[in-house]
Amino acid sequence: MTKKLLQGNQAIALAAVKAGLNFFAGYPITPASEILHELVNQKTVKVLQMEDEIASVNAIIGASLAGAKSMTATSGPGFSLMQESIGHAHMMEVPLVIVNVQRVGPGTGMPTFPAQGDIMQCKYGSHGDYFPIVFYPNSVAELYEFTFNAFNAAEESLSPVILLSDSYVSHLYETIEEADYPVSNRTLAPLGTSNRHFTGLTHEDSSPVTSDHGVHKKLIKHLETKQKKVSRKYNNYEYIENKYSDILLITYGALSRAVYDLKEDFAIYRPVRIFPLVDKIKTIAKKYKEIVVMEMNAGQYVNEIERLLHREVNFIPILGGKIDLN
Repeated sequence: MTKKLLQGNQAIALAAVKAGLNFFAGYPITPASEILHELVNQKTVKVLQMEDEIASVNAIIGASLAGAKSMTATSGPGFSLMQESIGHAHMMEVPLVIVNVQRVGPGTGMPTFPAQGDIMQCKYGSHGDYFPIVFYPNSVAELYEFTFNAFNAAEESLSPVILLSDSYVSHLYETIEEADYPVSNRTLAPLGTSNRHFTGLTHEDSSPVTSDHGVHKKLIKHLETKQKKVSRKYNNYEYIENKYSDILLITYGALSRAVYDLKEDFAIYRPVRIFPLVDKIKTIAKKYKEIVVMEMNAGQYVNEIERLLHREVNFIPILGGKIDLN
C-alpha cells in the first residue's frame, strides 16, 4: 500500500477520483480552492469552473441525472447559496457529494481561519423536511476515507451527501496510506433512458401530485426511511472512555484534535457521522454525570445533543478561528 504526504484537500480530490468521480463543478473560494485545482489535472474528470456556487450545485445535479458521479466543493458563503438546490436534489433523489470546508463567518468573516459554523445549515439550511447524511472527519487520512463513504452513501441513498471539513484539517499535511476502499456503483438510470419524470414537486411514481396531503406525507416518510437505513451503515464515531471521570466531552473536527490532550482528565466522544446523530451516544452518555459539548461556534450541535439525550448539556464555545483551550 502506497504512502503519500498529502494536504487534506488533496486527499479529498484523490479519493473522489478513486471513488468514481466523473464531473466536478465549482467556484474558487478559500479554503476549498485546492480541490478544484487538483481536479483540473485529472484526465478522467470533467471540470467546470462556474460563475458562482448556485450554478455549481445545479450543474452537478444535472450531471448526476445524466449518469455522472458528481461533486462540488465550497465554504460557508457558497454553501449558503446552494441551499435551495440541495433541498431540490433531496426531493428528486439525486446522488451527489458537496464538500464544505468551513471558515469563520458569518458574511465574509475570516476566510483563512477555521470554524464550525455550518453545522445546523447542513441539516436545516433548505426549506421543508429532508434528512441529510453528513460526515465530518478530523484528519487527512479520515478525509481520504470518508470521501469514499460520502460517494457510497450518496449512491446508496440517492441523495446529496455533505462532507464537512475546515480550513485547519483541509490545510494540514499528513502522511496517509493510499488505500482502495470499496466503491458503490451507479444504479440510477440516466436521464432520457427511462420513463421517470424528475421533479421537485410532491410526486408519486414520478408523477407530480400537488394537492394530495397523503401523498406528500408518504413521500416524506419514504425519504426519511431510506436515509436512516443507509446511514446505519456509517455509524462512525470515536469514544475514549475514562472510568475515573464523571464528565464526557463531545467534540468533532479540528477542535477534537486539541481536545485529545484532555483525555487523562475527561472522557471524549467524537462523532464522525454528524447527521443523523449516532444513537450510541445515548448509551455512552448514561455513564457520565455531566455532558459538555465543545465546538467552534456559538452553540449549534449542543442543541441537537441536548434534544437527543433529554437532559441538560453544558457548552464551551471556541470562537474567532483560534483553538485555545486555556
